[in-house]
Amino acid sequence: MPEPAPTTDADATLRALASAPGQAFALLHRPEATGAGRLELLLGEASTARCLADLPVPAAPGHGARHDLLAVVPYRQLTERGFACHDDGEPILTLRVRRCQRLDRADVLRCLPDIPVSVRDGRFDLDDDAYAEVVRRVLAEEIGRGEGANFVIRREFLATLDDYSVATALSVFRRLLAVEPGAYWIFCVHLGSRTFLGATPERHVSLAAGELVMNPVSGTYRYPPSGPQLAEVVRFLRDRKETDELYMVVDEELKMMAALCEGGGRVRGPFLKQLARVAHTEYLITGNSGADVREILRQTMFAPTVTGSPLENACRVIARHEPTGRGYYSGVLALLGRDASGGPALDSAVLIRTADLDAGGRLRLGVGATLVRESDPRSEAAETRAKAGALLAALGIGEPGHRAAPGRTALAIGDHPLVRSALGRRNANLARFWVDPGQGRTGRQRLVVPRLLGRRVLVVDAEDTFTAMLAHQLAALGTTVTVRSCHRRPELTGFDLVVLGPGPGDPRDRRLPTVAALHGMVEELLAAGTSFLAVCLAHQVLCSALGLPLVRRERPHQGVQREIDLFGRAERVGFYNSFAAVGDRSTLVRSAATGPVELSRDPVDGQVHALRAARFASTQFHPESVLTRHGPEILAGLLVATLGEESTALAAGGVGS
Repeated sequence: MPEPAPTTDADATLRALASAPGQAFALLHRPEATGAGRLELLLGEASTARCLADLPVPAAPGHGARHDLLAVVPYRQLTERGFACHDDGEPILTLRVRRCQRLDRADVLRCLPDIPVSVRDGRFDLDDDAYAEVVRRVLAEEIGRGEGANFVIRREFLATLDDYSVATALSVFRRLLAVEPGAYWIFCVHLGSRTFLGATPERHVSLAAGELVMNPVSGTYRYPPSGPQLAEVVRFLRDRKETDELYMVVDEELKMMAALCEGGGRVRGPFLKQLARVAHTEYLITGNSGADVREILRQTMFAPTVTGSPLENACRVIARHEPTGRGYYSGVLALLGRDASGGPALDSAVLIRTADLDAGGRLRLGVGATLVRESDPRSEAAETRAKAGALLAALGIGEPGHRAAPGRTALAIGDHPLVRSALGRRNANLARFWVDPGQGRTGRQRLVVPRLLGRRVLVVDAEDTFTAMLAHQLAALGTTVTVRSCHRRPELTGFDLVVLGPGPGDPRDRRLPTVAALHGMVEELLAAGTSFLAVCLAHQVLCSALGLPLVRRERPHQGVQREIDLFGRAERVGFYNSFAAVGDRSTLVRSAATGPVELSRDPVDGQVHALRAARFASTQFHPESVLTRHGPEILAGLLVATLGEESTALAAGGVGS
């Protein structure tokens, strides 16, 4: 298919759409790809696919930019990764693109129908009280018990559109296009018996010229009826809960990028994203990848901003607290094709702020809130209403008197010096390894640590892909890294060092497969005298093996940055824990086999931040997290110490300096 060319014949084209309900099409406004003044109309044949590998993507390189396929990926596709979900059987819906036409935005607004929309039986499946109660349960039963750092729980707005037709859908799309200034995609996708209408703020993942980009978006400022106010925006940007919420999803998407990109991800931002009814904060994460676009989609199912972290356990939590399948909510709308050089191209958007309509006009609109340790149940319920606001307004059922933010106001606030300053301060204490504008796409400097160069390191994954980030930091130190799952009980011999990774769950409960596996490996490593490092959950298991009591924290430490005394050095580090080991002295003598074990402890409550001994070390915090300022240096020092030598060879000016 040739590169799409502009056209002025919008009237006939758009009239034909409204009068031909059997024609599968997609109207897409992708301002970052085509400019704010252009839309794309894709025409073709609708079909379905069973799995992502079945998506019909041409294998041979192309000649020039083109679109081959549009895919609507449901949440149940998580079954491809073996993750938990209520399998509602929804298929991947596809549009095989036969024709692509570019249209002027002004022509589209002029030519699309603008007919009244009659909506009846509009209601949320869970009212505010019921949703707030679900939030309370998740905070107490999941975050409070160490199952994860954050979770997204949905509720649905349900309604029926009377006298529904394609013209109705196009009318709603026109209104979204007119009033929603900051969406990543605005779209109307009509595939016969199913139509999707949305204005999503969030890129899922994109690929062009070998560069992969993800776009974590989190933190929500709800506008007052008069529109966004500068003082309130600045207060929102300084809010600790909203800031931590974004940091946590940055960490989670860095995990995904670490698995897909040769050098891991690089973090850019943060930025303020303003929509019609709400504003969010966002980062961009970039990296170089040669992965197949279908594998990229599979590995990134689904954004932590609509699931939680760690991802695999977040899916279990969602399945426990949401009684039905999600349909296409929190899935992906993906456009696959070729870039200008003929290489593979992908652009995709997270399916949020999206109405799912059947042929009879029955509407489902899923909305969710990110629940973190500081969440207020009532506020989270109000947030879901605000997120649905723009689409409900386009349907004619928005809140009366609420004024959307016009484009010029959004620009003025986003560029205000106070806003830019507040955004810039967010990066002051983040990890230079991940957030460093001076490195660009050329890669990272490596730490020069002679004692680690060429060392073979086994990293054991305990259901938290923070291990992928650990692997990149370890590689930057000069080691050769192998990652294995704890569930396959990896062979621990044949390596110079073993790193036992973090994971979800109660470290005291040996009925949990991950906890049981870690206990077994800790005992084996201690008995063999193998040099090893344990992180977070594995640190807790090691502490237990050394006789230190484990306690549940009164307040979870999920996504918290603290300054601690790490063996005499002040360090800002990131915690993701609901349990902790407790020690009453700085040195623990267990046996002649281990020798003295030095503890880094909180001076007030005795909770153990880290251990080090002749052959092992551990950290309750995550050295690999974006929240740990000098993660690689901390790793280097601890690992070299387990080999029996002090870390004295760190290069000046290296990563994290």
